[in-house]
Amino acid sequence: MSRHSHAVAREPAGTSAPLLEMRGISKEFAGVRALSDVSIDVSSGEVLAICGENGAGKSTLMKILSGVYPHGSFDGEILWDGERLELSDIRDSERHGIVIIHQELALSPHMSVAENIFLGNEVRGHFGLIDWPATHRRASELLARVGLSESPSTRVSDLGVGKQQLVEIAKAFSKEVRLLILDEPTSALNDDESQHLLELVLALKEEGIASVIVSHKLSEIERVADRVTVIRDGMVIETLKTSDITEDRIIQGMVGRDMEHRYPPRRPHDYGDEALRVENWTVYSEDNASRAIIENASFHVRAGEIVGLCGLMGAGRTELAMSIFGRSFGSRVTGTTYVKGSRVTIKDVSDAIRQGIAYVTEDRKSLGLHLDEDIRRNSSLAGLSALVRGGLIDERREAQVAKGFRDSMNIKSPSVFVPVGELSGGNQQKVVLSKWIFTDPDILILDEPTRGIDVGAKYEIYGIIHDLAAAGKAVVFISSELPELLGVCDRLVAMSEGRITGELSNDEASPQELMRLMTLERNA
Repeated sequence: MSRHSHAVAREPAGTSAPLLEMRGISKEFAGVRALSDVSIDVSSGEVLAICGENGAGKSTLMKILSGVYPHGSFDGEILWDGERLELSDIRDSERHGIVIIHQELALSPHMSVAENIFLGNEVRGHFGLIDWPATHRRASELLARVGLSESPSTRVSDLGVGKQQLVEIAKAFSKEVRLLILDEPTSALNDDESQHLLELVLALKEEGIASVIVSHKLSEIERVADRVTVIRDGMVIETLKTSDITEDRIIQGMVGRDMEHRYPPRRPHDYGDEALRVENWTVYSEDNASRAIIENASFHVRAGEIVGLCGLMGAGRTELAMSIFGRSFGSRVTGTTYVKGSRVTIKDVSDAIRQGIAYVTEDRKSLGLHLDEDIRRNSSLAGLSALVRGGLIDERREAQVAKGFRDSMNIKSPSVFVPVGELSGGNQQKVVLSKWIFTDPDILILDEPTRGIDVGAKYEIYGIIHDLAAAGKAVVFISSELPELLGVCDRLVAMSEGRITGELSNDEASPQELMRLMTLERNA
């Protein structure tokens, strides 16, 4: 079998045989079939998108392609440049020029950019020692190639997520990448960062580098993909060529039904009394006590109402939510909070929970869940006091509670003893919601509750949110997607630069008017 250790001349896409073919790929986990006879191919200089609901088998397929699941652990075959490829591990795939960039970036935060780029692939000089001048020189060249001007000596932890993503791609270039696999590459990026990354993918295409993109952002797929392969329940449903790629067509293949209505119908109902009011809320930065992150914010939400909180990146939506939820963000927090008409002082998260407030974080993997713990433990974490009997946790009752949520939330898992880290993103999000619903809150603050999950799982989450509102819960819904806010919320509150700039009912709101409010400057 030939090994590719140097760059080779590349022909334009469509003029040669496929660079990669995966034929009849099948894989099982403990008797559960994750992939069934899946076949895909991609040519040099082509962008292939892989779409499917969470749990459809996309990640399993990419782990096979990148060597995480080695040859012999699955059925089927992989062809690379027309030759049979039997990968033993991820380093083996990288030696062939197949490089995967996972959604959770694999960088060492306390090492420099240059050290990360060449980690495990060090530039060595005399006597096998690392040649640091050559390392920094080559790192600078790679950073320039991906459009980063940062110094190679910059510590990775000092970079934002978008720039870290580009460091990962620079790292791929150091390994003579011929096929780049991007797993949800823009899920944690803002609009400008996403735009830059997609432009880079198109530039790689011009260089003859093939890309496989796994993404839930269908508008981005429409823009960059040459073909789209749709996977459902571990099987290929169809592969669409450029002229057939539309969001509606992709969604229909993913979920097996037309999605003319992407949001549950809004249920007409009367709102109850005011559940939460925040007045003149001001929050200063944790790093700079003289800089206000939130300024004199005031808003309210009633029982049974879904209020959307919208704003561009940096508007302060998450900071506002976290500071209300037990002052878990910021310093010098001032302002007044009313819960059910009574003025309350909330000093910490425990106070917030006692006042009937729940907060579903935007970062479920780091802040919302213990990924190594099972569904049972994660579901009960925020409300353990309700399970204590004689000073001990009633584990039987805990399992019953978790099973109840598994059934009512339609969490796809054979049991409640499965580690949450093994679940799809949509099912993980349902576990986070279960955890907070178990505390029986009156007010739920949901921060990007559908980020990184597919359209089918989103629809289920929307249904859960509507059910909560119908049960009399007050819901604050934070989202970066205006169509989602307009499709789910009863009323919308806009933020810009830490200030609340306007409020509109759903009937009054439009994307144009919301964007105007979201871009108002301080002197406006």
